[in-house]
Amino acid sequence: MAKHVSQLLLTVTFLPGLVIFTALQIGGEGKFEMKPNFIIILADDIGWGDLDANQPEKQTNNTPNLNQMAQQGLRLTDFHSPASTCSPSRAGILTGRYGLRNGVTHNFAVNSVAGLPLSEVTLAQLLQQAGYYTAIIGKWHLGHNGPYSPNNRGFDYYLGIPYSNDMGCTDTPGYDLPPCLPCVSLEPQVVRQRRSVHSGCYSKVGLPLVENSSIVEQPLDLWALTEKYKSAALRIIHSARARAQPYLLFVASAHMHVPLAPTAANSAGDRVYAASLRELDGLVGALKAAASETDKGNTLIWFTGDNGPWEQKCQFAGSVGPFTGKWQINKGGSSAKQTTWEGGHRVPTVVYWPGRIPANTTSSALLSGMDIFPTVLSMAGVAPPSDRRYDGIDATNILLHGDHSGHEFLFHPNSGAAGKFGDLQTVRAGKHKAFYVTGGAEACSGGTGQEQLHDPPLIFDLEHEEAEETPLQFDTPEYRAIAERVARKREELLWDIATDGSVSTADYSQDELAAPCCDRRQAVCRCHTMCRGREET
Repeated sequence: MAKHVSQLLLTVTFLPGLVIFTALQIGGEGKFEMKPNFIIILADDIGWGDLDANQPEKQTNNTPNLNQMAQQGLRLTDFHSPASTCSPSRAGILTGRYGLRNGVTHNFAVNSVAGLPLSEVTLAQLLQQAGYYTAIIGKWHLGHNGPYSPNNRGFDYYLGIPYSNDMGCTDTPGYDLPPCLPCVSLEPQVVRQRRSVHSGCYSKVGLPLVENSSIVEQPLDLWALTEKYKSAALRIIHSARARAQPYLLFVASAHMHVPLAPTAANSAGDRVYAASLRELDGLVGALKAAASETDKGNTLIWFTGDNGPWEQKCQFAGSVGPFTGKWQINKGGSSAKQTTWEGGHRVPTVVYWPGRIPANTTSSALLSGMDIFPTVLSMAGVAPPSDRRYDGIDATNILLHGDHSGHEFLFHPNSGAAGKFGDLQTVRAGKHKAFYVTGGAEACSGGTGQEQLHDPPLIFDLEHEEAEETPLQFDTPEYRAIAERVARKREELLWDIATDGSVSTADYSQDELAAPCCDRRQAVCRCHTMCRGREET
């Protein structure tokens, strides 16, 4: 493994085609006198219906800070994660490219040797090169060894978990279904005897908290994690302001991924989820307040999610709102996370920038998390490398000027429920959505939906029916026109990817020695040190 990593280190230093504009943009409509700051908040496994503002008729009050941010900014109602599972979605956000281009088509593991291919250039790298201070707080899940770690992918500072918060044991587990046992710190034979109650639990390695390149706590305390993240994020905001340096702060929260560990909750599942949602909302409120205090008119905050709710977690999963995927539910399985039904990838999204983004506005423009990459770069005055092809679009005019022209077509990659990982077999075209393959993920009941191929594709009219229950009849003129457009565009995109010389391939190999471990002499790699609280790498 060491030989493998050392060879890859030689390639990470080259960024062909990189073009940076470091001059300030001054004057003129849409130009900025100072380089703006960017705070991107990425919630995990959050449902479109979890945002109160998306379902005001429910009269819940779990997201008051996000509601206020929507009232003071822009709510995007047709915004989609780049994929319906963790690693591919994050790769799409940071590269502006489909997984078939950036190489990340499914999740990396605790024992993964590699991560996001080193040939890929991240948003953080480009902003860092342009003079931005860059930090990521929270979940990474794009490779934790050597050159794949955040500090080597453009982030000056990192504090967080290398992957999902259920991929390691803790001493005081949070709420999960089925529940996992705590770590044990006794002899190895005792560890083996205390195996978890189901295969989804990890018992060999404690969940690590990493600061830059060092493990500072293993296993970490889930119940104190939000406060640690908040403290680090606020420190970054204030110190960047003191240095008069523009910054990118990427906050990838553990909320709403299980295990849930809200500081204020009781044992009732629905109240646990609501308490976790309020805790996430409190974190958003704290970041917004700090940004307003330090640089209100020059900081854009973009809140979104990495995919829809994990329905098999039952009372510990969120709400898809009206996007229930009834066609699939009637066939069996879940239509949320890991699927290409709306509940799997349509995520709550709010963008806030006082004085720039008109207040209390809503847009139904068809947008994707991949659009964050070109939009942020455009606002920062940074041109992306010209040696590769991108799938995200610059949404600046949508955010700032009320334009509603989003993607003409948007493809949703297979994310585990059906089909080959990463394949683009679901296509959005305006109000229509075509499925070449369907399948249901594991539902709360334990059932799944069988994979089905569709030729010709199923096509739904989302404007007429958000629940995706009844497809268009094959023999109608409307169906034939849409099917022809979708087939032609899909063929064009697949050919474009096939002829793209910048396509990357991820290494998904695993090695037990690749797992983050503070002290291999201790059960579950146990250790505890104090976070340094330093932003410098």
